[in-house]
Amino acid sequence: MSPDKADEQAAAAPPLPAEALAYLEHARVQKRLAERTLALYTQDLQRLCAHARQLGLAPLALGSAHLRRFAAQMHAGGRSARGIALILSGWRGFYTWAARQGLISHNPAQDVRAPKAPRPLPKALPVDDAVRLAEHRQPQADPWTEARDAAMVELLYGCGLRVGELVGLDAVASSQAHRQGRGWVDLEGAEAQVFGKGGRRRSVPMGPPAVQALQAWLVLRAEPFAGERAQRLDAHALFVGERGARITAQTVWLRLRQRSQTAGLSTPVHPHMLRHSFASHLLQSSQDLRAVQELLGHASITTTQAYTRLDFQHLAQVYDQAHPRAKRREPGK
Repeated sequence: MSPDKADEQAAAAPPLPAEALAYLEHARVQKRLAERTLALYTQDLQRLCAHARQLGLAPLALGSAHLRRFAAQMHAGGRSARGIALILSGWRGFYTWAARQGLISHNPAQDVRAPKAPRPLPKALPVDDAVRLAEHRQPQADPWTEARDAAMVELLYGCGLRVGELVGLDAVASSQAHRQGRGWVDLEGAEAQVFGKGGRRRSVPMGPPAVQALQAWLVLRAEPFAGERAQRLDAHALFVGERGARITAQTVWLRLRQRSQTAGLSTPVHPHMLRHSFASHLLQSSQDLRAVQELLGHASITTTQAYTRLDFQHLAQVYDQAHPRAKRREPGK
């Protein structure tokens, strides 16, 4: 049965049984759920009762096997894994309440799970767009802001940093950075010492463009905070805002979005898209999954393997465009 068909039957169904109405009243009075949530719970119970009627059973007489079959039918009918998970959650709440009331001996929905949703592919820029953004300069922009934003783009795309890792960088190494779990940049060594997820530190090499962009930024970084305004500058933070405090992730998102628009990119760019682009482009060139894992700071290589799927898409496109046997010829040609 398709989801639409099941919904139509649920909408035209007889009134809910007394136990279902009692549960909804409990959810309204005791749990104080919002009207929208109650409406969704009601729809979930109507679906459950519609499925039960097909088998000639009451909702409280259903077992785990029945619920798994209902979930499989919804999935086969085209309902998304997330949608099924939400419906099962509604059923699970009903049966949990029924068990507490002594109406059933156990919760048949307890161990019923929705189908796994496919993991979305990371969104990466084409190489030309990523390079265009990295090389983009705005001559009419404020030199201080322009130097800072250019350096941020170089670290995001050139080093594959997370936005939290970027804003957590200090300009130089210090004992305070070690104690407080912050990273820093080493221009002489051309490395960024990054403090990532799970408290893991890693060293990421910086290419010449990133080093040059950082050098240009560091020359200007303290310039607006001379004299009486010197105390406003965070002396440790690599990237600061106009008021001198360490820049926030939200500001990086905003600046990157604006910069991608002025660079003429059709897709608004966010920081993690540049991290995805870094990984995808590096993997396309090197095919070294372990190295990419280390550079990204992934604890498990399974996480990094998502980029092999992205890389396969790229290879498939090349094949479709270039291989003489990839294109199906029309009859008579």
